[in-house]
Amino acid sequence: MESTISSSSSRSVSPSSLSYPNSPPPSLPQVTVVVSPCAACKILRRRCVEKCVLAPYFPPNDPIKFTTAHRVFGASNIIKFLQELPESQRADAVSSMVYEANSRLRDPVYGCAGAICQLQKQVSELQAQLAKAQAEVVNMQCQQANLMALIYMEMGQSPQASPLQQSNLDNFTYIPMSFLDDNSNFGSVWEPLWT
Repeated sequence: MESTISSSSSRSVSPSSLSYPNSPPPSLPQVTVVVSPCAACKILRRRCVEKCVLAPYFPPNDPIKFTTAHRVFGASNIIKFLQELPESQRADAVSSMVYEANSRLRDPVYGCAGAICQLQKQVSELQAQLAKAQAEVVNMQCQQANLMALIYMEMGQSPQASPLQQSNLDNFTYIPMSFLDDNSNFGSVWEPLWT
């Protein structure tokens, strides 16, 4: 049975009184799923479409991530960059952009390159300290071997008391201490070291 409703009719018809083919029974409520827009679309105040490029990488519960990247790179550049990449590389690219953006906000001139240079400088300084400490250890070993040789000579024994000390004496060479110290001139002081 069909029912028609005219606009001029004064009678009101409730939606439950009408019957439509293939419709669910009126007693069951329809469930509507509301999907929250991604952080990028929420910040840009636009509708988040089903296949939003930014949605997988900027979840709605982490808006700071997009805000930081957006301040440095801009939304259109981020979208363009992600569209040019295969999907397997997009997550790493977003992580890199967010890291670079955080670095740029902390150091606007050098960004993460400044942090890398600082770390490389620390590595170089620590390597120099390590080389100097190793040279001092070898120097002390040499002094100990020389002292032992003097003690054996005074006691009337041969300085070849042990094979280890003899091998140390065979490997004995001199290198300049100025090689280890930046403040002195080359060739100014020569100290014995083991090779």
